[in-house]
Amino acid sequence: MKSFDKLPKQFQCEEVKHYYDILSKKTGSLVLKRITDLIFAVILLVVLIIPIIIIAVAVKATSKGPVFYRQVRVTTYGRYFKILKFRTMVENADKIGSLVTTDSDSRVTKVGRFLRKYRLDELPQIFNVLSGSMSVVGTRPEVPKYVEQYKPEYLATLLIPAGITSLASIMYKDEEKLLSSELDVDKVYIEKILPEKMKYNLQYTENFGFRSDLKLMLKTVKEVFC
Repeated sequence: MKSFDKLPKQFQCEEVKHYYDILSKKTGSLVLKRITDLIFAVILLVVLIIPIIIIAVAVKATSKGPVFYRQVRVTTYGRYFKILKFRTMVENADKIGSLVTTDSDSRVTKVGRFLRKYRLDELPQIFNVLSGSMSVVGTRPEVPKYVEQYKPEYLATLLIPAGITSLASIMYKDEEKLLSSELDVDKVYIEKILPEKMKYNLQYTENFGFRSDLKLMLKTVKEVFC
């Protein structure tokens, strides 16, 4: 980890310091986390390369647009990166609607709806893990627009890499359904859902550990397929 005085200025506050002090005592776990990420990502890539190719063909063959969707998100220390997903919506969907997706969103394609149901659209993020911009387990990365709304304490969730899965994403796996009846989904997300998700994200950050990451991996598999 960077020394506290080397963090971006907005991170140098008492609210973040509490979590920083906890994480700074877990350097070994953070190193082990990165090693585990690399091993896990390589194994996943080998095992899933054929399903990834099949999904890519299905996405390309059933709707106009690129196979992959890239979107700017925020990870460690507020650094921007482009998250990689299989495209599940019509081309240029982010320009014709909210950045948040609802359960009945007409922009979602038929193949995309299936991929979202089983979180298969997240598979390309294996490459984000290999590059170091993401971890297998962490806090789900938000777009800059929402990070700009963070309270000082929320910045503590950016002390470690963003994750493919998280405690908050498990607890809010039905987020799209919760937003389906709302007229202003961005407002509801920022004012109601984001603060609740941050409670789980901060809980994860405070209790971070190798064993807890393994438990979240298993819980994710259970929630998706059981």
